Amino acid sequence: MSSNSSSLPPPPKLSSLGTPSQSSASSRLRTAYTTPSSSSLSSRYQTPASASKSKTAPTPKSTSKPTGSSAAPSYETFAPRSAEQRTRLARIAALTSGPYVEESKEQDHVISLATAMCPPKQTTMEITTNISCSDPIITATLNQTILATNNLSQLIKHTASLKLALRASLNIANDVSQRHADLLRHSGELSAAAERLQHEEQVLTRRAEEIGMPLKHYDAVDRIGILVGVLFKQGGRVTVRGIAKIHVDDERFVGILEEIDEAIAFFGENGGVAKYGVPSSKGRRWQFDPSASGRVEYYRRACALQDAALELIREGLADRITQTTTQVCDALNIPKVPIGADKLEASLAYTRFHGISKRSNALIGIVRKRLEVLGSNGVASTPYEELLTLCRNTYCGARETLLTMSIRSHMDILKEKHGLVGMTRLASVFLIRLCTVETALYLDFFGDSDKRQFSRKTSKGAVDTKDGEEEKEGNKDGDEKDSGDASVTKDFKRTSSTSSHPAAATLASQVLSEDATYRDAEFQSMLGALCSALHRTIRRGLVSVLDLDVLCQIVSVLREERSVANSSSTTIAAARAISGVIQDAQERLIYCANAAMHKEVVRFKPTAADLNYPGKLLGEKPKPAIIIDDEDDEKNAETSAATESSDDAKPSSLEDAVAAQLKIYESWFPSMRSVLRLLSKIFRVVEPRVFEDIALQSVQACTKSLKDGSIHIRNKSGQIHADLFLVKHLLIFREQLSPFDIQLRSVERQLDFSEAGKAVSRFLANRNRRLFSMSTENALITLLREGVSVQEASVDSKRDLEDCLRSACNDFIEHTSASLLGPISGLVDQCKNTVGSNPGSTDVLVKASFMNGVVVKGMCSKSISSLDAELENVSKQMNLYLENTATQSILLKPVVRKMTRALEELKRFIGDIPDGENGWDAELRADVLKLSESFEATVKASTSKQGAR
Repeated sequence: MSSNSSSLPPPPKLSSLGTPSQSSASSRLRTAYTTPSSSSLSSRYQTPASASKSKTAPTPKSTSKPTGSSAAPSYETFAPRSAEQRTRLARIAALTSGPYVEESKEQDHVISLATAMCPPKQTTMEITTNISCSDPIITATLNQTILATNNLSQLIKHTASLKLALRASLNIANDVSQRHADLLRHSGELSAAAERLQHEEQVLTRRAEEIGMPLKHYDAVDRIGILVGVLFKQGGRVTVRGIAKIHVDDERFVGILEEIDEAIAFFGENGGVAKYGVPSSKGRRWQFDPSASGRVEYYRRACALQDAALELIREGLADRITQTTTQVCDALNIPKVPIGADKLEASLAYTRFHGISKRSNALIGIVRKRLEVLGSNGVASTPYEELLTLCRNTYCGARETLLTMSIRSHMDILKEKHGLVGMTRLASVFLIRLCTVETALYLDFFGDSDKRQFSRKTSKGAVDTKDGEEEKEGNKDGDEKDSGDASVTKDFKRTSSTSSHPAAATLASQVLSEDATYRDAEFQSMLGALCSALHRTIRRGLVSVLDLDVLCQIVSVLREERSVANSSSTTIAAARAISGVIQDAQERLIYCANAAMHKEVVRFKPTAADLNYPGKLLGEKPKPAIIIDDEDDEKNAETSAATESSDDAKPSSLEDAVAAQLKIYESWFPSMRSVLRLLSKIFRVVEPRVFEDIALQSVQACTKSLKDGSIHIRNKSGQIHADLFLVKHLLIFREQLSPFDIQLRSVERQLDFSEAGKAVSRFLANRNRRLFSMSTENALITLLREGVSVQEASVDSKRDLEDCLRSACNDFIEHTSASLLGPISGLVDQCKNTVGSNPGSTDVLVKASFMNGVVVKGMCSKSISSLDAELENVSKQMNLYLENTATQSILLKPVVRKMTRALEELKRFIGDIPDGENGWDAELRADVLKLSESFEATVKASTSKQGAR
């Protein structure tokens, strides 16, 4: 049996397909097959034997527990689900639940895939057969056949079970795919349901907030009333104010303000105002119909709460400032006793205010932040703006009360001790310092602390450096303090250091550039009122000042201080006050300049000493009356300037040079000297247009005065002195006016009433005139248009001056040539007149008695004999009046040309007379011509010598 059985082919080994211990995938399949999630699924994949037993097995109960806490809110009441939705959710729960294992006694009858894939166990079968055969071969063959048949039967059964297992595996795979598809579908449905639930949650949350929002504001109004000391009685019709339970320094106060503002915005904008309210005439609150809505009543209550809360801020800020001001005034007796300038910054007027500035700034910060949140157009922002304005006005009024009297007293003291000019500089320095200190104090109250803190950090090192430099300068200048007024010297040092170092001046503007609170109109108005003390004091002094030098110094000092004040944005008020004083000083200066011009130029009447030419040029009898009042100052100024410019020069030489310059200056005509002095003083002090107008009038008046003076000098000293006087002064006048660089042009307009009589006659003759017609045909308008006209005339003083100078030079040339020619000039003129009456005829000239040969020869001889004396006189006078030889040469050249033309004309006239007529012969004619040539040569030689000099 053993040999036969070993010869048979072995059965196929199916155990290599996988065992439970070898394949995790088979294990997962077996678990999925043997542990279905429901009884229907388990019966689906069991063998018939096990399926029959599973029918009687009890259905396993679900061991899953509901997720979530029992205390969690259920939305089933708010959003109930339909039957379809509940069925779908049940299917999703079944698909997503874990595997359910049921322990059954019939678990051995379950055929798994691994069991089916394993080969059948080898069993030993006892073969019993009834064949009785003596042949062992047959018996062995039969046994072997039976054994093979049994093996085949086992293999067939095993193949059938394997087929069933494979079919079950395919069914499991199909079921897993179906479950995966269902899971994807249900996952999408679950995501959509989750999004729907989330949306529903948002809607419900928003509805809950909307439901709770009005209640929040209603509760806030009812709750905050007790905190701010406001009670509403008799249904809210009566408002009772009491003591507040919360303080402005409490941390909860800001939150209470926010709640009140939100309540006002809600009741006012979202229903109270837009639906039930109408604007009142005042514009701050709204007038409502009490029976319209309950929101209107709560809007009124919210406004009352806001007023009560802001009243607490007002008491902590405005009332505190007023109380502090009263205490300081009582302690220092300020209305009667002003504070000294040297004690001002250390007095209670500053220390007490610095003490309350921190708390006040915190309250102002609360108000400002609420305004930034609410905006300028918010319903609840108006009371905050009014409160902020009230606090500013209270602060500015308090500072004016404390400082006005002290500032005015200090200005009066400066005026008494230092005079008007010294007081101007020191008072400007004091005001600049005052504006800086007041601006810093104002920023401590109303500034933005965050911005200022940042600016201080960035400029800390620069400030320390500047303080060290100021201390060094203070030590250097310690010996120069004025014992009469230490405060003025101290303030002057502080500001002078700023003005001498532009970087220090710009430092203050950089520190305050981040915070522009000091630009508030109320504060700038207060600074302007404090700085007006300078205008008040200086204006009183300006009214009585007549000295142009003092006025010019005042304007120059004020302009310099104004430039310092304009360098910083914190001292704009001081700059404006100084500008006002400059305008007043300029007006006074213009008035005094016009008065001086009219007195010294227009209405000038020269005395005998003023017209003493050439005596003044020769230095004869100098009189003090010639020297004008301001010349002493000019002498001192010129002397000091000359001394400073040349330290190594000898004193005697300097005095000689100054004396020579003063001698030249004193030789000028008083009217021209006054005009030049006046214009030189006001040139850089008044506005250019004003200066040009004054210069225009001055030049016209001075030119007229010089012409009148030349007439008086001609009558007294002669024609040549009058001509040279006018030429000299006009040349000097033109030269001295050139540095001013002015046009001296204007347009004068005058009313012409020449046609007024005719227009009135036409007006009276017209009976149909329209007096009340509102058009151009009105009779009165026609009368004015026809009877009055405007005449415009262009005035050019520079051109008039040039014309006057040209005319004076021509007169000098004419008169000098005539004086040098002597009788010859008159002879030539007689000849021209005689020939001019009968042109082309010489008969009259031949028979004229003045053309007698002997007479003409005598005239020539007389002219030649007096020529040297006349030339010497002309040269002497020109050297006396005109110091420049080039000018003398320019004036003498036309004289020579004119004399040469006169001698040529005389020769022509003599040549027209034949020999034998009127005493003429060849010898006489030759003598006369020789004399004329000698005369001409003498004149040219003399002028060439004069030009060579």
